[in-house]
Amino acid sequence: MSAPDRERLVLRYRGVRAMTDRLVEPLSPEDQGVQSMPACSPVKWHRAHTTWFFETFVLGPSGVAPYDARYASLFNSYYVSVGPTHARAKRALLSRPTVSEIDRYRCVVDDRMVERIARAEESELPRLSALVELGLAHEEQHQELILTDILNAFSESPIGPVYAGGRPARVHRGPAAPLRFLPFEGGLRSIGADDDQGFSFDNEQPRHRTWLEPFALADRLLTFGEWKAFADAGGYDTPSLWLSEGFEWARANGIRSPLYARQRERSVVVFGLHGELEASDDDPVVHVSYYEADALARFFGARLPTEAEWETAAAGAAVEGNFLDRGWLAAQAAASTRGDQPTQLFGDAWEWTQSPYAPYPGFKSRRGAVGEYNGKFMVNQMVLRGGSAFTPPGHLRATYRNFWHPDTRFQLTGVRLARPADA
Repeated sequence: MSAPDRERLVLRYRGVRAMTDRLVEPLSPEDQGVQSMPACSPVKWHRAHTTWFFETFVLGPSGVAPYDARYASLFNSYYVSVGPTHARAKRALLSRPTVSEIDRYRCVVDDRMVERIARAEESELPRLSALVELGLAHEEQHQELILTDILNAFSESPIGPVYAGGRPARVHRGPAAPLRFLPFEGGLRSIGADDDQGFSFDNEQPRHRTWLEPFALADRLLTFGEWKAFADAGGYDTPSLWLSEGFEWARANGIRSPLYARQRERSVVVFGLHGELEASDDDPVVHVSYYEADALARFFGARLPTEAEWETAAAGAAVEGNFLDRGWLAAQAAASTRGDQPTQLFGDAWEWTQSPYAPYPGFKSRRGAVGEYNGKFMVNQMVLRGGSAFTPPGHLRATYRNFWHPDTRFQLTGVRLARPADA
């Protein structure tokens, strides 16, 4: 690695870390300590955990002493190979270390990381660079979680705290035209990440062949207007539209609308990072579970795409869209186009697929503790594709696989329809 390459790595490291700090600027120390449910974490824990990752997997193996040995278990999420973890549901009980102490922790580790990169031997730079890139991608995932988790926490407050003041800037893409289904040829397709395409997570590999029947994909995401048609038609009370497990889940939990949304006469009001705002009928419906997405698809005489279909449709498409850098912090309406490429493939809302999160043929976890990153979660979860308005720019690619349990709604999740090509 040349001197300019080292400098670029340092700049990228500092840039990602600075983005995390910018996301936290609107939050008070009290905000940073809140944990609204076990699936979420306090913001200050996210900031400390991402720092722990670099300290544990980059600095520690290089002989650098830990900043505070007590942090080893406090901020270990699930890497049992490296030691004990603090119970996830009890992270909000950690009033100490304080936010200011975590600020200091981040600063010290940042300085040590920059020095580590600068002093690394040439022979160790490829492996070091790969670890740093993994840590940065990991931190970008937590940047998105910072937003989803604080939104969930704020939604529980009766005074409706606002993360971002004012109304979100809207993109005038025109009203959403009627859904069109764009055809794609079937056949033997290759999906997954190539070794030479740049950074990818281990769950995106290996690239492999899969057979697809001809299919058609909706040219945009489903909207709140279309969700209202489902709700007004009694969609939540119609068991034939639902998977049995999903219908029981909806009844047991009183689910009548997407998370953070409520109907007010003919309008839908949604609580977001800008506070409570009326959703346009053309806005993508968001914060829906896999169960709801599947029922919506069936209501419209369609289904959810498989992840192989989604990736085939997205292959070669520019990774452009409404991401975290746009400043809107909300999904934006997209008008259908007359072209042959679907819109909103990237950004706006994560798109549920009907594919269970499972290993690709020939999948192997990475060696060592970092191998716990993805592989051990390959059960009882569904794959999502495409990213959202909370996703950092540059973090995505067509092969990227996100995954959540089918009842997940606190993520910025939406719906794209698919169907057989001859339907």
